[in-house]
Amino acid sequence: MHTACSRFLSAAALFCALGLAGLGAPPGAAPAGAAPVKLIFDTDIGNDVDDVLALSVIHALQSRGECELLAVTITKPDELAGPFVDAVNRFYRRPGIPIGHTRAALTNSPSKFLPLAEVKDGRKLRYPRRLKRSSDAPEATQLLRRVLSRQPDRSVVLVQVGYFSNLAALLDTPGDAASPLNGRDLVAQKVKLLSVMAGSFRTTHHDREYNVIQDLPAAKRLVPRWPTPVIWSGFEIGIAVPYPAASIERDYRYTPHHPAAEAYYRYNPPPHERPTWDLTSVLYAVRPDRGYFDLSAPGQVTVEADGFTRFNPTPGGRDRYLILTPAQAVRVKEALVQLASQPPDK
Repeated sequence: MHTACSRFLSAAALFCALGLAGLGAPPGAAPAGAAPVKLIFDTDIGNDVDDVLALSVIHALQSRGECELLAVTITKPDELAGPFVDAVNRFYRRPGIPIGHTRAALTNSPSKFLPLAEVKDGRKLRYPRRLKRSSDAPEATQLLRRVLSRQPDRSVVLVQVGYFSNLAALLDTPGDAASPLNGRDLVAQKVKLLSVMAGSFRTTHHDREYNVIQDLPAAKRLVPRWPTPVIWSGFEIGIAVPYPAASIERDYRYTPHHPAAEAYYRYNPPPHERPTWDLTSVLYAVRPDRGYFDLSAPGQVTVEADGFTRFNPTPGGRDRYLILTPAQAVRVKEALVQLASQPPDK
């Protein structure tokens, strides 16, 4: 279950093990002066507030010309998830970003902060939006196929920070009006990298991470079949970089109402410092060559029957996971605070 304490079903006992950083350019690295990273954000927004901060980071990076948010697809089966994302995108002056929603039959627990999409000041919505319900949004896999088919080959970076539902379903789609390719072939042609917040890779315990087990059948379908490089940000990365409570209290005051700060207060207010799980996947996806993280040697991740993620070092393997030193953690925290709290474009 997802609680304020952990993404694990069992108590996590993490330790700092020695790891080898991969040699050569990191997956997803772009040459100097390259065009903005074309990004799709797949999220279970509503369960944890780190998804909201991660979306704020994406908007800041787009304002800096470092990425272009092509779409947001949602795996939380909540009728307010889509409206909340629409409201956040509009807060950042980008109302045209398409939103897709899952049609998977998943269980839903009430969100502490998605009702912000319905809050009114007087007769007006505090956070204006056009989308009324998540079910009014396009089905996520249809939107993914449409968006991917319009992009140059091997140009898109997918950031998955929630359940595996949407992307696993995408692999199973047949050809359609958007593209004659089936889902797996379309991903292989259009996607450069999958940056995923999931799993646990530097632990002595048999820990099962939340994003994996919430739709375990989808995770078990996706992991062996995904056709592009995958970078995993494990549970241990985000928990090593707690978001400073002082930033929530101080850095968002440039506006009377900020959706990320208000969501944070509703989820678990300061002095609580929330781990930056989802933010780290975004940071690597857009800035893979800044030295924020080291990478494991190449290998292959497998999802076991109970949801445990096992990493097997394999020369030339598809998968790597992030490694974070104490010095890097300081840099990552500073970058994430500056980006998440950056004001919208005027």
